[in-house]
Amino acid sequence: MAKNTSGRGERELRVKVKTARGRKLSSTRWLERQLNDPYVKRAKAEGYRGRAAFKILELDDKYRFLVPGARVVDLGCAPGGWCQVAVARVNALGEKQGKAVGTVLGVDLQEIEPITGAEIHQLDFMADDADALVKEWLGGTATVVMSDMAAASSGHKGTDHLRIVALCEAAAYFAFDVLEEGGTFVAKVLQGGAEDSLQSVLKQRFTKVANVKPPASRSDSSEKFVVATGFRGRESNS
Repeated sequence: MAKNTSGRGERELRVKVKTARGRKLSSTRWLERQLNDPYVKRAKAEGYRGRAAFKILELDDKYRFLVPGARVVDLGCAPGGWCQVAVARVNALGEKQGKAVGTVLGVDLQEIEPITGAEIHQLDFMADDADALVKEWLGGTATVVMSDMAAASSGHKGTDHLRIVALCEAAAYFAFDVLEEGGTFVAKVLQGGAEDSLQSVLKQRFTKVANVKPPASRSDSSEKFVVATGFRGRESNS
């Protein structure tokens, strides 16, 4: 066998992307980052629809809310990576013998490709009847409501922060309507201060609220995730 004489050992080569005519420098940097992102490579290798799947995997590894038999609602589920993880972990396909069979319900404004083991609906979760529809589809209340939603970027950091916090607050109030007592709410927020009111509300409604940045979140991203466990029930919703 020929020896490696390149001096690189086992280190992978970093892909460099040239700036093409008509492509912005920011787009070139994004493409280069994608091509060199180990989570992007793992997602392709393991059949996930995006690198975000590893964020929910890492969060669940730490907090253990996606248990067999859980009834999960994924808000803004496109492209579907979080649903894929949930299907396996709550045993939605019934593949784990002797374990309770869970349910995964994904909703999104846009139509997405079907996900084996998940029930997908095109729905605006902020519509007046959305909570009633979700409970009807679930056949009851949810064990987990989770959201990796982000508002469309405006290019202004402060505005984007306010938008995603508002979206997370809407998801939280939806969760208050559909969660069972003891349930869990998981959602993405951005660091920046405006999320203080959200944190206050969650601490009233849940027994424990944690804020965490999983390893799969890029180091240069301001995103973090709130994991609220032990929902106190609808009687606390004043």
